Amino acid sequence: MGKPLIFVTNDDGIDAKGLRIVIDIMREIGKVIVVAPDKSQSGMSHALTVNAPIRFKKIKEEKDYSEYKCTGTPVDCLKIALSQIMKCKPDLIISGINHGSNSSINILYSGTVAVALDGALHGVNSVAFSVCDVSPETDFSHLTKHIRTITLQTLKNGLPRGTCLNVNIPRANGSEIKGIKVCKQADANWNDYYVEKTDSSGEKYYLLAGYFENEDKDECADQCAIESHYISVVPLHIDSTNYDLIDNLKTWNYEI
Repeated sequence: MGKPLIFVTNDDGIDAKGLRIVIDIMREIGKVIVVAPDKSQSGMSHALTVNAPIRFKKIKEEKDYSEYKCTGTPVDCLKIALSQIMKCKPDLIISGINHGSNSSINILYSGTVAVALDGALHGVNSVAFSVCDVSPETDFSHLTKHIRTITLQTLKNGLPRGTCLNVNIPRANGSEIKGIKVCKQADANWNDYYVEKTDSSGEKYYLLAGYFENEDKDECADQCAIESHYISVVPLHIDSTNYDLIDNLKTWNYEI
Protein backbone atom coordinates (compact mmCIF):
# COMPACT_ATOMS: atom_id res chain seq x y z
CA MET A 1 0.00 0.00 0.00
CA GLY A 2 1.32 3.41 -1.01
CA LYS A 3 0.77 6.78 0.55
CA PRO A 4 -2.85 7.94 0.67
CA LEU A 5 -3.88 10.68 -1.77
CA ILE A 6 -5.21 13.68 0.14
CA PHE A 7 -7.07 16.62 -1.40
CA VAL A 8 -6.91 19.93 0.50
CA THR A 9 -8.86 23.16 0.08
CA ASN A 10 -10.40 25.92 2.22
CA ASP A 11 -12.63 28.99 2.02
CA ASP A 12 -10.21 31.59 3.40
CA GLY A 13 -8.10 31.53 0.24
CA ILE A 14 -4.80 30.17 -0.98
CA ASP A 15 -2.68 32.43 1.24
CA ALA A 16 -4.48 31.76 4.54
CA LYS A 17 -2.28 30.67 7.43
CA GLY A 18 -4.68 27.86 8.38
CA LEU A 19 -4.37 26.30 4.94
CA ARG A 20 -0.57 26.39 5.17
CA ILE A 21 -0.67 24.64 8.56
CA VAL A 22 -2.94 21.83 7.37
CA ILE A 23 -0.87 21.34 4.20
CA ASP A 24 2.25 20.75 6.31
CA ILE A 25 0.40 18.17 8.41
CA MET A 26 -1.06 16.35 5.41
CA ARG A 27 2.28 16.20 3.59
CA GLU A 28 3.63 14.16 6.51
CA ILE A 29 0.80 11.65 5.97
CA GLY A 30 0.38 11.27 2.21
CA LYS A 31 0.50 12.65 -1.28
CA VAL A 32 -1.24 16.01 -1.37
CA ILE A 33 -3.09 17.97 -4.04
CA VAL A 34 -4.22 21.49 -3.11
CA VAL A 35 -6.80 23.48 -5.06
CA ALA A 36 -7.86 26.57 -3.11
CA PRO A 37 -9.68 29.81 -3.94
CA ASP A 38 -7.51 32.67 -5.16
CA LYS A 39 -9.25 34.96 -2.63
CA SER A 40 -11.41 34.65 0.48
CA GLN A 41 -14.69 32.83 -0.13
CA SER A 42 -16.00 32.78 3.44
CA GLY A 43 -19.74 32.34 3.86
CA MET A 44 -20.22 30.86 0.39
CA SER A 45 -21.76 27.63 1.72
CA HIS A 46 -22.38 25.21 -1.17
CA ALA A 47 -22.35 27.90 -3.87
CA LEU A 48 -21.29 26.92 -7.39
CA THR A 49 -20.12 29.15 -10.23
CA VAL A 50 -22.63 28.65 -13.05
CA ASN A 51 -22.67 31.92 -15.03
CA ALA A 52 -18.96 32.67 -15.30
CA PRO A 53 -15.86 30.74 -16.38
CA ILE A 54 -13.70 29.04 -13.77
CA ARG A 55 -9.93 29.21 -14.13
CA PHE A 56 -7.20 27.42 -12.21
CA LYS A 57 -3.43 27.68 -12.32
CA LYS A 58 -0.69 25.43 -10.97
CA ILE A 59 1.59 27.43 -8.66
CA LYS A 60 3.78 24.70 -7.17
CA GLU A 61 4.92 21.18 -8.05
CA GLU A 62 7.13 19.01 -5.83
CA LYS A 63 7.50 15.32 -5.07
CA ASP A 64 4.11 13.99 -3.91
CA TYR A 65 2.73 17.54 -3.88
CA SER A 66 0.99 19.93 -6.26
CA GLU A 67 -0.77 23.19 -5.56
CA TYR A 68 -3.27 25.20 -7.62
CA LYS A 69 -5.23 28.39 -7.12
CA CYS A 70 -8.74 28.65 -8.53
CA THR A 71 -11.12 31.52 -9.30
CA GLY A 72 -14.14 29.59 -8.04
CA THR A 73 -15.85 28.89 -4.73
CA PRO A 74 -14.59 26.22 -2.30
CA VAL A 75 -16.95 23.61 -3.75
CA ASP A 76 -15.90 24.67 -7.26
CA CYS A 77 -12.31 23.91 -6.21
CA LEU A 78 -13.23 20.36 -5.25
CA LYS A 79 -15.35 19.70 -8.32
CA ILE A 80 -12.76 21.09 -10.75
CA ALA A 81 -10.09 18.99 -9.05
CA LEU A 82 -12.16 15.80 -9.34
CA SER A 83 -13.00 16.55 -12.95
CA GLN A 84 -9.82 18.08 -14.39
CA ILE A 85 -6.81 17.63 -12.10
CA MET A 86 -6.92 14.33 -10.24
CA LYS A 87 -6.73 11.07 -12.18
CA CYS A 88 -8.65 9.25 -9.47
CA LYS A 89 -10.70 10.03 -6.38
CA PRO A 90 -8.61 10.91 -3.35
CA ASP A 91 -8.54 8.73 -0.25
CA LEU A 92 -9.34 11.75 1.90
CA ILE A 93 -10.64 15.31 1.53
CA ILE A 94 -9.53 17.91 4.07
CA SER A 95 -11.14 21.35 4.20
CA GLY A 96 -9.58 24.10 6.34
CA ILE A 97 -8.15 24.97 8.70
CA ASN A 98 -10.87 27.63 8.75
CA HIS A 99 -10.25 30.86 10.65
CA GLY A 100 -13.39 31.05 12.79
CA SER A 101 -15.92 28.68 14.30
CA ASN A 102 -18.08 26.41 12.16
CA SER A 103 -20.00 24.89 15.05
CA SER A 104 -23.77 24.75 15.40
CA ILE A 105 -25.79 26.67 12.80
CA ASN A 106 -22.61 27.93 11.13
CA ILE A 107 -22.50 24.72 9.09
CA LEU A 108 -25.27 26.15 6.90
CA TYR A 109 -23.16 29.12 5.83
CA SER A 110 -19.68 27.64 5.78
CA GLY A 111 -17.78 27.02 2.56
CA THR A 112 -15.36 24.94 4.62
CA VAL A 113 -18.07 22.52 5.76
CA ALA A 114 -19.72 22.51 2.31
CA VAL A 115 -16.56 21.03 0.79
CA ALA A 116 -16.63 18.16 3.29
CA LEU A 117 -20.32 17.54 2.61
CA ASP A 118 -19.69 17.56 -1.13
CA GLY A 119 -16.83 15.13 -0.60
CA ALA A 120 -19.24 12.85 1.27
CA LEU A 121 -21.62 13.15 -1.67
CA HIS A 122 -18.84 11.78 -3.88
CA GLY A 123 -18.23 8.88 -1.51
CA VAL A 124 -14.88 10.17 -0.20
CA ASN A 125 -13.89 10.33 3.49
CA SER A 126 -14.01 14.06 4.26
CA VAL A 127 -13.18 16.26 7.26
CA ALA A 128 -13.71 19.99 7.81
CA PHE A 129 -11.35 21.61 10.35
CA SER A 130 -11.98 25.00 11.98
CA VAL A 131 -10.37 26.88 14.84
CA CYS A 132 -12.56 29.25 16.85
CA ASP A 133 -10.41 32.32 16.22
CA VAL A 134 -11.01 34.67 13.28
CA SER A 135 -7.62 36.39 13.43
CA PRO A 136 -5.44 35.98 10.30
CA GLU A 137 -2.56 35.37 12.74
CA THR A 138 -4.37 32.66 14.71
CA ASP A 139 -2.18 30.54 17.01
CA PHE A 140 -2.27 26.97 15.65
CA SER A 141 0.47 25.53 17.87
CA HIS A 142 -2.00 23.72 20.15
CA LEU A 143 -3.84 21.80 17.46
CA THR A 144 -1.35 20.12 15.12
CA LYS A 145 -1.20 16.77 16.94
CA HIS A 146 -4.98 16.61 17.23
CA ILE A 147 -5.53 17.26 13.53
CA ARG A 148 -3.02 14.54 12.74
CA THR A 149 -4.79 12.08 15.08
CA ILE A 150 -8.25 12.77 13.65
CA THR A 151 -6.91 12.49 10.11
CA LEU A 152 -5.18 9.16 10.74
CA GLN A 153 -8.23 7.73 12.49
CA THR A 154 -10.46 8.78 9.60
CA LEU A 155 -8.15 7.09 7.10
CA LYS A 156 -8.00 3.95 9.26
CA ASN A 157 -11.69 3.57 10.09
CA GLY A 158 -13.46 5.30 7.21
CA LEU A 159 -16.87 6.97 7.21
CA PRO A 160 -20.26 5.80 5.92
CA ARG A 161 -21.13 7.08 2.45
CA GLY A 162 -22.84 10.45 2.68
CA THR A 163 -21.24 11.32 6.03
CA CYS A 164 -18.41 13.72 6.86
CA LEU A 165 -16.83 15.07 10.04
CA ASN A 166 -17.08 18.67 11.20
CA VAL A 167 -14.24 19.42 13.64
CA ASN A 168 -14.04 22.62 15.68
CA ILE A 169 -11.02 23.46 17.82
CA PRO A 170 -11.05 26.04 20.64
CA ARG A 171 -8.78 29.04 20.32
CA ALA A 172 -5.47 28.86 22.18
CA ASN A 173 -5.86 30.10 25.75
CA GLY A 174 -2.48 29.18 27.17
CA SER A 175 -3.53 25.72 28.35
CA GLU A 176 -3.64 22.27 26.77
CA ILE A 177 -6.71 21.05 24.92
CA LYS A 178 -8.63 18.84 27.38
CA GLY A 179 -9.44 16.22 24.76
CA ILE A 180 -11.68 15.36 21.84
CA LYS A 181 -15.46 14.95 22.21
CA VAL A 182 -17.85 13.43 19.69
CA CYS A 183 -20.84 15.77 19.75
CA LYS A 184 -24.13 16.79 18.22
CA GLN A 185 -24.75 20.11 16.52
CA ALA A 186 -25.75 22.72 19.13
CA ASP A 187 -29.21 24.30 18.90
CA ALA A 188 -28.00 27.88 18.55
CA ASN A 189 -28.46 30.72 16.09
CA TRP A 190 -27.26 34.06 14.79
CA ASN A 191 -29.31 37.19 15.44
CA ASP A 192 -28.64 39.05 12.22
CA TYR A 193 -29.17 42.69 11.30
CA TYR A 194 -27.80 45.14 8.77
CA VAL A 195 -26.00 48.38 9.50
CA GLU A 196 -26.82 51.23 7.13
CA LYS A 197 -23.90 53.26 5.77
CA THR A 198 -23.48 56.05 3.22
CA ASP A 199 -20.71 56.11 0.64
CA SER A 200 -18.81 59.14 -0.67
CA SER A 201 -21.42 59.74 -3.38
CA GLY A 202 -24.27 59.79 -0.88
CA GLU A 203 -25.60 56.34 -1.81
CA LYS A 204 -26.73 54.09 0.99
CA TYR A 205 -25.30 50.59 1.46
CA TYR A 206 -25.62 47.91 4.11
CA LEU A 207 -23.21 45.71 6.05
CA LEU A 208 -24.23 42.47 7.71
CA ALA A 209 -23.80 42.37 11.49
CA GLY A 210 -25.14 40.27 14.31
CA TYR A 211 -24.36 38.21 17.38
CA PHE A 212 -24.30 34.51 18.14
CA GLU A 213 -26.76 33.28 20.76
CA ASN A 214 -26.54 29.82 22.30
CA GLU A 215 -29.01 28.55 24.88
CA ASP A 216 -28.19 24.87 24.33
CA LYS A 217 -26.52 23.71 27.53
CA ASP A 218 -26.43 20.03 26.57
CA GLU A 219 -22.97 18.68 27.37
CA CYS A 220 -23.17 16.65 24.15
CA ALA A 221 -23.51 19.81 22.03
CA ASP A 222 -20.49 21.03 20.06
CA GLN A 223 -20.65 24.57 21.40
CA CYS A 224 -20.59 23.34 25.01
CA ALA A 225 -17.54 21.18 24.28
CA ILE A 226 -15.69 24.07 22.66
CA GLU A 227 -16.48 26.43 25.53
CA SER A 228 -15.08 23.79 27.91
CA HIS A 229 -11.86 23.71 25.81
CA TYR A 230 -12.51 20.39 24.10
CA ILE A 231 -12.28 19.73 20.38
CA SER A 232 -15.75 18.91 19.02
CA VAL A 233 -16.24 16.27 16.32
CA VAL A 234 -19.71 16.20 14.77
CA PRO A 235 -20.71 13.62 12.12
CA LEU A 236 -22.80 15.32 9.44
CA HIS A 237 -24.70 13.65 6.62
CA ILE A 238 -26.16 14.93 3.39
CA ASP A 239 -29.64 13.48 3.97
CA SER A 240 -31.62 16.37 5.49
CA THR A 241 -34.92 14.49 5.75
CA ASN A 242 -36.86 14.93 9.00
CA TYR A 243 -37.89 11.28 9.35
CA ASP A 244 -39.81 11.94 12.58
CA LEU A 245 -42.28 14.12 10.68
CA ILE A 246 -42.98 11.81 7.73
CA ASP A 247 -45.86 9.86 9.30
CA ASN A 248 -47.46 13.05 10.60
CA LEU A 249 -47.29 14.73 7.19
CA LYS A 250 -49.04 11.74 5.63
CA THR A 251 -52.12 12.59 7.73
CA TRP A 252 -52.43 16.11 6.30
CA ASN A 253 -55.27 16.83 3.90
CA TYR A 254 -53.66 17.93 0.63
CA GLU A 255 -56.91 18.09 -1.34
CA ILE A 256 -57.67 21.53 -2.76
